[in-house]
Amino acid sequence: MTDVAPFLVARGLSKSYGSIEAVRDIDLTIGRGEIVALVGDNGAGKSSLIKILSGAILPDAGVIEIDGGSVRIETPAEARRLGIETVHQDLALLPNLDVAANLYLGREIPAAGVFGRLGFVSRRRMQREVRAHLADLRISIPRVTMPVESLSGGQRQSIAVARAIVWASKLLIMDEPTAALGVVQSKAVLQLVARARDRGVSVVIISHILPHVLDVADRVVVLRHGEKVADVPAAEVDEHRMIELIVGVETSRYKRHADAAAGEVA
Repeated sequence: MTDVAPFLVARGLSKSYGSIEAVRDIDLTIGRGEIVALVGDNGAGKSSLIKILSGAILPDAGVIEIDGGSVRIETPAEARRLGIETVHQDLALLPNLDVAANLYLGREIPAAGVFGRLGFVSRRRMQREVRAHLADLRISIPRVTMPVESLSGGQRQSIAVARAIVWASKLLIMDEPTAALGVVQSKAVLQLVARARDRGVSVVIISHILPHVLDVADRVVVLRHGEKVADVPAAEVDEHRMIELIVGVETSRYKRHADAAAGEVA
């Protein structure tokens, strides 16, 4: 468990689809300014859990507390109101719109005076603020007026992450943020995750790339068949041990260590 003050506490979260239990009786604590990695094999329940936290689906059972108060996150809009932003694998960017428009999508700044009341937006102000946000996050984009479809995969991912960081006041949820990226692009995204933590934002990151998990996470939560099977500080596990926890098989390497420890106690 984390030593930092908890921001979010979930107890007994469960979700079923007919006879299939996607998530079963999961407890989860997320500390303020903590990066929690959520790992597990396909079908382990990771996506269902973050959909509950982000308001995409409602749990069948369980409670969620934020800052000590019970909340019911019924929609993504409610999650955003609570300071929770999510970066999905599909990024949810509109490729035909430019960088500035995508960063302010759904949060457009109205133009001054009567034009704002008529529904016009202040593109210049949005562009100016986006330049400042990207500079603060050390994201290099040639022009914020470029359509997103003209950017590289890594740049698009950076824009999606930047949008979430800009608007996430409390929790940033990321689903496989480096899955389709090269080494350099992945490193840049992981640096953005660390900068979110430096701002005091908590982060939940799903990734099957275990070295990336160990590079950035403070704590690792392992799911298997819809249940939480481990919750450990990242410093206490290596890639080999994480694989064991994910698949539920203890190799001879760790069995020897456990046997030796048991012999010493005896």
